[in-house]
Amino acid sequence: MTFGKFEIDKGESMTIQFLRYIVSVAEIGSITETAKKLHISQPSLSAALKEAEREVGFEIFTRSRSGIALTKEGVEFLGYARQVIQEMSLLEDRFILNQPEKQRFCVSTQHYTFTANAFVEMVQKFGRERFEFILNETQTHQILEDVRNHFCDLGIIYLCHRNEPFLRKTMDEMGLSFHELFTASPHVFLRAKHPLAGKESVTLKDLQAYPRLNFLQGNYESADFSEEPFSTEISEKEIRVSDRAAIVNLMIGLDGYTISSGIFPKYLQGRQIISVPLAEKEVMHIGYVLCREQSLSELGFIYVDALKKYAT
Repeated sequence: MTFGKFEIDKGESMTIQFLRYIVSVAEIGSITETAKKLHISQPSLSAALKEAEREVGFEIFTRSRSGIALTKEGVEFLGYARQVIQEMSLLEDRFILNQPEKQRFCVSTQHYTFTANAFVEMVQKFGRERFEFILNETQTHQILEDVRNHFCDLGIIYLCHRNEPFLRKTMDEMGLSFHELFTASPHVFLRAKHPLAGKESVTLKDLQAYPRLNFLQGNYESADFSEEPFSTEISEKEIRVSDRAAIVNLMIGLDGYTISSGIFPKYLQGRQIISVPLAEKEVMHIGYVLCREQSLSELGFIYVDALKKYAT
């Protein structure tokens, strides 16, 4: 059996169940918690992982007191394992359960309202009776990992003059490519009745009195992975959050602000939040990320076309 470049001896029997164990452990990050979720004993799961590693001939995971993590070879193997599981699921649905093929599509993205809006349009335009679609708003580094590991069909990030050299180098090392969709200018997002809401534009100095709201980047907290332009500017009041719902509540309750593109489908938040141009100039190059040799799927083309409608 062959998984990409990984060969398994003909006498061995890597099973779909083994692959599902590997994927689950990688996603959860704990053998103990994975065993609980899968309703099997921890020793049985550990033994299955060891057997899988014996068959492929290398360690898929490193184990330590702090937990379990994928090795370099394990990261690559995981991508192939996910593809095999997905193809097996399609085969079972179509030929064993005799059901129409379930359409699958996943996007991992930074926290933009227009990506959700385009996703809605894509689902409405193409959604069949059976589908499994995922819109995953997550951290920048995780987006790149999701694309590399084939968890998602494509990722959405932005580049600017500050982060572009670092992120292009990172993507190159991960075997990824960036495809620009459009450019946008940074805007400040505020509640509609914020003291600065009536200005034609605001400066970074205007914002110093108010809490700055940034999205968490987990273990990769740095300006290079930040979603917000000008994140290196010093702020005496700073709050980090993990989702857009929280950031909206903090804008309304604390007069907080965040800086992002000015692309803002208002129906997603009603009239409570507005965007005001930032006086300081920067160009945000918004685009999608694929594996280097990967092409867009049929749904990928539909989604990208929907995104392009938001070019300013």
